[in-house]
Amino acid sequence: MHRTSPVTQVVAIGIGAALFFVLGRFVAVPSPVPNTSIALQYGVLAVFAVLYGPWVGALAGFIGHLLVDATGFGIWLSWEFATGVFGLVVGLLMLRHAIHEGEFGGRTIGRFLGAVVVAHALAWLVIAPLGDILIYAEPAGKVFTQGAVAFVANTLTTGVIGTLLLLAYSRTRTRTGSLTVDR
Repeated sequence: MHRTSPVTQVVAIGIGAALFFVLGRFVAVPSPVPNTSIALQYGVLAVFAVLYGPWVGALAGFIGHLLVDATGFGIWLSWEFATGVFGLVVGLLMLRHAIHEGEFGGRTIGRFLGAVVVAHALAWLVIAPLGDILIYAEPAGKVFTQGAVAFVANTLTTGVIGTLLLLAYSRTRTRTGSLTVDR
């Protein structure tokens, strides 16, 4: 299992939040549902959660989403919290892997995609809509529609972008046992 130092984790949180902000603020694709966009930044967030751990994913997601909303829609803590939970859950479900050793094959890809589906379902079908209802007294039909659109769009984009980024990363790593001694 790969371990990262606390300093590396703090730097990863900062870089992850900054990338989340830039992608979320300037590359978001509008969806037909108001105040909901097709978000490309979750693929990058998932990669940070996998490579640096659940707390990096949670904090980078929460801070990055807070910055996006503070400079755009206005702060919606239910959605920022949901993003943090997404990063946390992906990181927790992917704790044991060998991607740092160059291993990202079919089983690990399947596990990653499953983690993405579970994390997005929890974030956008449960936490964000319930938070909107409880905190902001939003209509249930509206927020569950927004959550469903976010779930589908984010799951698809995260699955594609996250898988491609992790495949590219794993190919830069030396596979365990792949080196031989020349005699």
